[in-house]
Amino acid sequence: MLHTFWWTPVYIQYRLGSQGIKGPSYKFIHGNTKEMLKMRNAALSKPLGLLDDIFPRVLPHVYTWLSKYGKNYLSWKGAEPELMITEPELIKEVLINRDRAYLKPSPPFDSMKLMGNGLVTSNGERWAQHRNLINNAFQGESLKKVIPEMVVSVELMLQSWKNYLEKEIEVFEEFRLLSADIISRTAFGSNYLEGKNIFDMKVKYSNITRMNIFKSRFPSIRYFPH
Repeated sequence: MLHTFWWTPVYIQYRLGSQGIKGPSYKFIHGNTKEMLKMRNAALSKPLGLLDDIFPRVLPHVYTWLSKYGKNYLSWKGAEPELMITEPELIKEVLINRDRAYLKPSPPFDSMKLMGNGLVTSNGERWAQHRNLINNAFQGESLKKVIPEMVVSVELMLQSWKNYLEKEIEVFEEFRLLSADIISRTAFGSNYLEGKNIFDMKVKYSNITRMNIFKSRFPSIRYFPH
C-alpha cells in the first residue's frame, strides 16, 4: 500500500520535476481529486453568460493548472499520474505514435461497465477488428438508407417545439433526445422502444459515473460485499 500510494507517486513527481514538469503536489491516496472536485463545484455554481469562455467552466482544474504551471504539467487522479500536454509538437508525436509507445489508458472499472470493450477503449488487433466492423456503417451508401428515419426524428422534434412558442428550450437536452431517437430508429428498427430503454439506462449510469469520477478508492474494493 505504501509503495503504491506513496513511494511510486513521490518518485514519479520527483523524476518529472527534475525534467521541468511541475504540477500540483500529490496528496496521499486521493492525489488531486479533492482539488479538482472543489474547482469543478465552484465553476458550476456560477451562471455562464453567452460570451463567457467555456474552458474554465468545463475543465476549471486544467485551466487553472495550465495558467500556473505552463503548457505541460503533472497532476494526480488518486495514485495515477496524468501528464497534461498542450504543445502542438508533443501532441503530434503522441497521435502519430509510430513506435506504438502510447496506449489508451484503461478506464476505471465503473466507466468500463458503461463503455464496454469497444473501439474507444481497445488497442491493437481488437481495435482494428472493431474499426473494420463499423466502417461499413459510415459509408455513403449506408448513411443514405437511414436518411428517411433521420428526417422523421427531426420532424417530430420540430413539431414538439411548436408547444414552446415564446418559451425557452433546453437545446442540449433536445438534441440529446434527437440523437437517441435517430439511433434507436436506425439501429433497433422494430425494437425502437427497446432502444429507447437502453439509452435511458445509459444516461442514468452516465450520471452515476460522472458523480463518482473524482472519488478515489482502494484497489479491489469493488470485490468486497456491499
